[in-house]
Amino acid sequence: MTDIAPITTALISVSDKTGIIDLARRLNAAGVRIISTGGTARLLADEGIDVTPVADVTGAAEMMDGRVKTLHPAIHGGILARRDNASHRADMQAGGISAIDLVIVNLYPFAATLARPDASRDDLVENIDIGGPAMIRAAAKNHDFVTIVTDADDYASVIGDITQHGGTSTATRRRLAAKAYAHTARYDATIANWMLDDGNNDSLSKDSLPKEFSIGGGLKEILRYGENSHQHAALYAMGSRDQRPGVLSATQIQGKPLSYNNINDTDAAFELVAEFDTPSIAIIKHANPCGVASHDAMEQAWDAALRADPVSAFGGIIALNRPLTEAVARKITSIFTEVIIAPDADDAARQVLAEKPNLRLLLTGAMPDPSAPGVIVKSVAGGFLAQGRDHGRISRDDLNCVTSRKPSDAEISDMLFAMKVAKHVKSNAIVYARGGATVGIGAGQMSRLDSSRIAVRKAEDLAREAGLDQSPVIGSVVASDAFFPFADGMLAAAEAGATAVIQPGGSIRDDDIIKAADDAGLAMVFTGMRHFRH
Repeated sequence: MTDIAPITTALISVSDKTGIIDLARRLNAAGVRIISTGGTARLLADEGIDVTPVADVTGAAEMMDGRVKTLHPAIHGGILARRDNASHRADMQAGGISAIDLVIVNLYPFAATLARPDASRDDLVENIDIGGPAMIRAAAKNHDFVTIVTDADDYASVIGDITQHGGTSTATRRRLAAKAYAHTARYDATIANWMLDDGNNDSLSKDSLPKEFSIGGGLKEILRYGENSHQHAALYAMGSRDQRPGVLSATQIQGKPLSYNNINDTDAAFELVAEFDTPSIAIIKHANPCGVASHDAMEQAWDAALRADPVSAFGGIIALNRPLTEAVARKITSIFTEVIIAPDADDAARQVLAEKPNLRLLLTGAMPDPSAPGVIVKSVAGGFLAQGRDHGRISRDDLNCVTSRKPSDAEISDMLFAMKVAKHVKSNAIVYARGGATVGIGAGQMSRLDSSRIAVRKAEDLAREAGLDQSPVIGSVVASDAFFPFADGMLAAAEAGATAVIQPGGSIRDDDIIKAADDAGLAMVFTGMRHFRH
């Protein structure tokens, strides 16, 4: 091998000491001189490993509580000097600088500190590493000659190359350099995004949209494939103080590994049931709800949610906002289900699900706060869109009745329920609800009229198949995620039997829509808040 860069001197400075003692021993055994800093140097020395403290190299003691120790020409000159540059070699000789061929560095645990609910701002600032990123970037820049290692998973392969070849190959150094830059980019992105909102949360407001916005994520899991089998995919976790309970933080109790589509659908399901304060269940298919219901008895909530569309529920994702009980588990396992996500599950429920070993059970320990801020990111060709999470909530006080007929208390309850569901249905979204349960959902159509008609047609077809005397839409309310641009979609709902309408309002034809509602005997309220979901 002719592209080997020899390694005779290594600098080790690690916050996470996993595997470092064994690595250092093997470096010593391979004749590699070790330079180290602070706590790492003391640990290695205590283990009987031959180590040179960095202060012996720089001639300067650590200062300012360790903030300044490696920021010195004797360190950075040894890392950055090109071995094939005569001027660089002359500068090294004049300054008494020795080459550093291997840099093993990982950073202060900023993300782990951020995840601690008791961490103060001072704790976070003190866990912003300065010298570590500087050394990593210097070594990665000079990867023609220097090997940079930031991940303990790479220790074995690097020491194997040193033992066998006395150094590392060009391909290895380039791979590790790319990994190092990704590591520092994620680290800096986590810090930057925390600082954007002064460390309070990860939100975007109109006045806080930054000129530069960074995304950083750590690999959580390699997935079998993406949306389709020819697409590669992985799940990443972003460092954040917004430790939102959900699919990313959940513990998988049983079942096959989650797929890309499973994760996307499970996230959508759990975010939907989090909207409700009352016990609720949502059944999701392809990120759209096919049945949602609230009831004090979760068994009855399941029955109502399933009744809305039992055909689409086959192979669906089930989300609960209360712990899973044995009775509900038995009902759910009566149909084929891909994933169940809930805050908890009792022992009897777990035993029931154990009879379905492929069914995934995810437990989150808590429910997310639907009113909490956060950031939503979507990719576009060559870039991405970022927006604040849709944490807008509508209460009775927000409702503005615009028709002659006022809605009843029961209609108001159903309208608020239906709008919470519509918020999580792909636009154009139309949701019919009655008695705290969905009875028809129209999702993702180019025309709001089509969404209204599709929801009614499906509900009526299901009623006929179930042998019901009348359509479940009769006596329901209807929610629209955005205003009705024309009266046709609303009137289609009225013709199907809906009695009340909840919508944002704001169309230039609002007066015409209100008149049409009055003529049809509908009660209609405006909310002033749209809930598009694309």
